[in-house]
Amino acid sequence: MSDHKQRIDFVLLGTVLLLLAMGTVVVFSASADTAYHQFASPYYYLKHQLMWAAIGIFVLIIASRIDYWRYQRLIVPLYGIAVLLLVVVLVPHIGIQINGARRWLGVGSLQIQPSELAKLAMVFMFAFLLSRHRDRLDDFWKGVVPHVLFAGIIFILILAEPDLGTTVAVAGTFFVMLFVAGVQKRHLLGMTAVAIPILTWAMLGQAYRRQRLLAFINPWKHPLGVGFHTIQGLLALGSGGILGVGLGYSRQALGYLPEAYTDFIFAILGEELGLLGTVTVVILFLILAWRGYRIAMKAPDMFSSLLATGLTTMIAIQATINIGVVTATLPVTGITLPFLSYGGSSLVLSLAAVGVLLNISRHAV
Repeated sequence: MSDHKQRIDFVLLGTVLLLLAMGTVVVFSASADTAYHQFASPYYYLKHQLMWAAIGIFVLIIASRIDYWRYQRLIVPLYGIAVLLLVVVLVPHIGIQINGARRWLGVGSLQIQPSELAKLAMVFMFAFLLSRHRDRLDDFWKGVVPHVLFAGIIFILILAEPDLGTTVAVAGTFFVMLFVAGVQKRHLLGMTAVAIPILTWAMLGQAYRRQRLLAFINPWKHPLGVGFHTIQGLLALGSGGILGVGLGYSRQALGYLPEAYTDFIFAILGEELGLLGTVTVVILFLILAWRGYRIAMKAPDMFSSLLATGLTTMIAIQATINIGVVTATLPVTGITLPFLSYGGSSLVLSLAAVGVLLNISRHAV
């Protein structure tokens, strides 16, 4: 731990605030028609998004001012609460089921996704454990396997919701953290060899996932079925051209594109702001990743380095999966685009993660 402090990374902060501002505008544009028909007010989803954004910015400010090592005493309780909520959400009549997935807890419009808290808790937990047990990581059975089994609790519970996209994001983040912590490459390759058939089973083990994979291969064969999301997303992106049709003029947001203001917000952004808008968002996420990994490299100790690595990787993987789904380069899976998609717990906890990154940047060496 270092007492040296400097200014926070304003490039990272500015990048995130710009993504948040773009997301808020496009969420309003994408949700206004739906909100009017459902709640007789085009501002329903915008008001909620602004409320969650305000809460998230407040949490970001607090997190950026609390020295990162003080979180260590909260890691075990946070992990325990996250696991408990992941169990509770699977209980019928308690967890809220939407589109066949039981991922939410709450009442009415005030809902949270326990998997969002679990992502943050997992990064904190393994930054702590891996930094404490670095001397054991050369031993596969004593140093690596216990961490994998411990992480497996989170993977299994999230996959049971079911939520394959978040499971892949969490597992990918854990893998990167193992690599940065110094786990031997042959051990990582061995785990990859084991993970591939498990992932294959997860993708093909359920009928609806097999249908999604077929739709990914040729969505036009199922234009009114499993290929509908993909086709409508591509139509939105394609109709935007270079400069877009203009904010508020999306056709796909008028009930044609499901999840227009959540999972497929990137498609609406592409339709309204064109290639210029989508490239801008991709560049902003690349800047975010650059600054996050730069903070990890300059962090004063292994705990903060692993913490910054995990938080940055989680955001980067989630953005990559979402954009990959919308552009039909990955099979459809439900995962939001950080800082842009409509949502409460996802937005607040993503901003909390950035707050922690900003605090670590204050102690950079």
